[in-house]
Amino acid sequence: MTPGSATVSATDARNEPAMAYDWQADRDRLADAIMPHVPFDGWTDAAFRAGAADCGIDLPRALNAFPGGMAELLAYNHQRNDALMIGAMAKDDAAGGKIRDRITRAVRLRIELVTGQREAIRSGLSFLLLPENAPLGPKLLYGTVDAIWLAIGDKSTDFSFYTKRALLAAVYSATLLYWLNDKSDGQAATWAFLDRRIGEVMKIPQIKGQFRAMFDRLPNPLGLFSKAVGPLAAGPGTSGALPAGMRPRRRRRT
Repeated sequence: MTPGSATVSATDARNEPAMAYDWQADRDRLADAIMPHVPFDGWTDAAFRAGAADCGIDLPRALNAFPGGMAELLAYNHQRNDALMIGAMAKDDAAGGKIRDRITRAVRLRIELVTGQREAIRSGLSFLLLPENAPLGPKLLYGTVDAIWLAIGDKSTDFSFYTKRALLAAVYSATLLYWLNDKSDGQAATWAFLDRRIGEVMKIPQIKGQFRAMFDRLPNPLGLFSKAVGPLAAGPGTSGALPAGMRPRRRRRT
């Protein structure tokens, strides 16, 4: 076989080159085509097959794009929205404001990106509760909160790296669950809920500081103990004196 013969064999009757295979493009096309079927069919093989048929990709090729099936597609769609949120925050003029405002904006952006996928997400939460999918949920949640902190410019590398993400995971999860059942205009109730949760989290460092100051004012219990015991705690060979009128006790010979 001479160089280029594979290309010749892939041409049609008019000797025009066939379209090159683009694995990433297939993943995007499939995700876009399958998601509309999820509210009706759930995260099932039926939704996968229907979406593949809609975008004209045969099943073997679709499975090559997502060998992990619907679980892999769910993760891909989720991570794709994380990336879109990061891109939107990078262009957001308000991204340079206070940290509270930046976090609120990033969480809101992330949820607004899936406004048209509410029922798919509701179904996805049940899908992630299945035993075989249980590890995927925490992994995706961590990926989202990590993406949010990165999007607002957090560069912490100390222990706060983990506490920040743990606190934001609680805020994001609670807000998402609230949003799923929010029927207010423009999801105004959800954004008010988010503001309250962010406000509570921002108070935590102040509360910690108040407790630390309170405990710093308390006497050292070890110091009190040593003062109360005083010279009675002195061991052999120490200079501790016995109280007046008390004689040293002699040891009995055995």
